Amino acid sequence: MSNETLQTRDGFKSQWGFILACIGSAVGMGNIWRFPIMVAKYGGMTFLIPYFIIVLLVGNSGVMEEFALGRRAQAGPIGAFGHATEAKNGNRKLGELIGIVPIIGSLMLAIGYTVVMSWIFKYAFMSVTGGLYALGTDMGAIGGTFGGAAPEAETLGEALGMMFSNGIFGIGNGVWLLIGLVVALVIMAMGVANGIELANKIMMPVLFGLFVILAVYIGFQPGASEGYRFLFTLDPKGLLNFEVWVYAFGQAFFSLSVAGNGSVIYGSYLPKDENIPSSARRVALFDTLAALLAAFVIIPAIGASGFAMADINPGPGLMFVFLVNILNGMPGGRIIGVIFYIAVLFAGLSSIVNLYEAPVATMQEQFKLKRGPAVAVIGVIGAVVALMIQPWTSQWMDVVSIYICPLGAALAAIMFFVVLPRKEALEEVNRGAKKPIGSWFVPLGYVFIVLCIAALLLGIKFNGIG
Repeated sequence: MSNETLQTRDGFKSQWGFILACIGSAVGMGNIWRFPIMVAKYGGMTFLIPYFIIVLLVGNSGVMEEFALGRRAQAGPIGAFGHATEAKNGNRKLGELIGIVPIIGSLMLAIGYTVVMSWIFKYAFMSVTGGLYALGTDMGAIGGTFGGAAPEAETLGEALGMMFSNGIFGIGNGVWLLIGLVVALVIMAMGVANGIELANKIMMPVLFGLFVILAVYIGFQPGASEGYRFLFTLDPKGLLNFEVWVYAFGQAFFSLSVAGNGSVIYGSYLPKDENIPSSARRVALFDTLAALLAAFVIIPAIGASGFAMADINPGPGLMFVFLVNILNGMPGGRIIGVIFYIAVLFAGLSSIVNLYEAPVATMQEQFKLKRGPAVAVIGVIGAVVALMIQPWTSQWMDVVSIYICPLGAALAAIMFFVVLPRKEALEEVNRGAKKPIGSWFVPLGYVFIVLCIAALLLGIKFNGIG
């Protein structure tokens, strides 16, 4: 890469801008519709202790490594992987070819998330206009509203029938899908500093503030104490349950956006003097706080509603069916619903921007497009495919989260911890660090690689939509 390219490359203007953007990419639907129910299902601290341990491991290996890998090359996965193999044996093309895998994964995940964002934009709009509150606590009406927004096809023939009978725009929320995508693309077209960084500087503080308001309000509702009981339960025998650790790993892995794409591209926008260990740990900390805040909102709310925790499964149904019923039944439910769905909107928007950024940057790097045209090309691809896959959104996200995400993460980790010489890897991650990390970092990276490969072989769902 030429010096001119490095000098003109867009990037983050401040450390906190970068951290907030990374937090935004990490704080997504998994924190809201899966994490709280996993906490409740396995007994609060019985799940949280394994989760905290794995977050500590991933934050100190995978997150740091991906930031450093991108910064070292000042490029996304294709360029970063190419730099790594070139340093190993002079074969840059091999790394660039392998780097296509996480780019495909990022684009596929972004497309699936585009469908999810259509639901979120519609529900945020309905909460503001009062349409959600008007549904009351009629589970039939609430479920029917979401079923109309997110129709599910079990067979190819059924999906094609939906498309040709209703038109692509008639399936689910075609118009809302385009609205949500356009908002994300506008943010991206404004650039890294003036678009992504600025948007997250606004959205992330507001999101945390709204969740704090919700947590305090719901904490005073009758019956909320039942939810707190779940939150603070500890079953020592449960810590020996392998299933708990498997779900905790899948949750932490996906929540921290470790898949060889988004964190690599955000890392590529960092200056050489950025303190990567400090930034990675702050991202892990605030992502965990966001997940805990969601748990302190949702679990006590379920407790206050009278629903049994066992009756509620993790997934979109929690956020778009059960919580609508629960919030509508609370005093001031209309206002609380508006606050909740606006917070969810910010969480989803910040995540989808990160997912589309790696493919957009690839168009810029590989085809020398300016940012506007690169955003437009990826946006058109995203819109067309997202409109077509609406009946299969769950299956689509499962494929990405079970196979492509852990594969991308494993490949990025192998490039950094195995392909790069150990000395170069340590030098890069410690460049700009006030307190350099020690030689333990590389062996911990090997552990991370083994976990990624094990997850891929075991078919662990890394917090997909279903």
